[in-house]
Amino acid sequence: MTTAVLAAAVAAGAYVEPRPLVLIGVAALLVILVSLGWPHILRLPAPGGSRLVVLIGGLGAAATTWYTPSEPVLRFLPAIIAISIVLAFVAEMMRRDGRRQLTESITGTTAGIVVAVCASGWVAAARTDAGPNLVATAAVALAVAAASAALPLKGWRALAVAVGAAIVTGAGVATVLAPAVDTVSGAWTGGVTGIVVGGLHLLLERLPALRGKLAGISAATVPVAVTGMFVFVVGRLVIL
Repeated sequence: MTTAVLAAAVAAGAYVEPRPLVLIGVAALLVILVSLGWPHILRLPAPGGSRLVVLIGGLGAAATTWYTPSEPVLRFLPAIIAISIVLAFVAEMMRRDGRRQLTESITGTTAGIVVAVCASGWVAAARTDAGPNLVATAAVALAVAAASAALPLKGWRALAVAVGAAIVTGAGVATVLAPAVDTVSGAWTGGVTGIVVGGLHLLLERLPALRGKLAGISAATVPVAVTGMFVFVVGRLVIL
């Protein structure tokens, strides 16, 4: 249910004023929660350095996305990711534990950077013409998909239920918010959201590391963060 609560916070952030500060705050919260438990999810050998690098990359991406003055608003993200990867190597060079599991540590930290950077997609989506309505449609569908994925179902059945619920919710919310987001676009948005949430739930549900508190919080935040970038892409391809 943590995922659903965070999705609701994203939806609220699209309408609450001052919107810029609220959206940046929500994106920053997602990045912080992801970074806190990410090293524990993958059992990385140097959690402190990995956590810091993921945090810096995610926060930098969110801030850059908002303050980029013109389109394309995501044009600086490749540079943010590149700098973050360099920082990941620097963090490894500062280790004093023999640098065991070096490859796993680098690849795990890089994956965390990508996840955290995806949270900036919510900020970018809010800057499109559909703006708050697009974010609200996706976030509500995300919340419903997350709640559906939490039902006592396993495997592909859980994924199917999450996707179906998200499609129906996305179409319904879009119909209410029309003409900013039409029904078909809302269904597409909900479908993508459901696939991301259901797929990640299917991927992560059996990881033994999720029994830890920080790892569990981070795993619940990952679908919300990752969905942000997909929502932006759907907004560009389908709605605009």
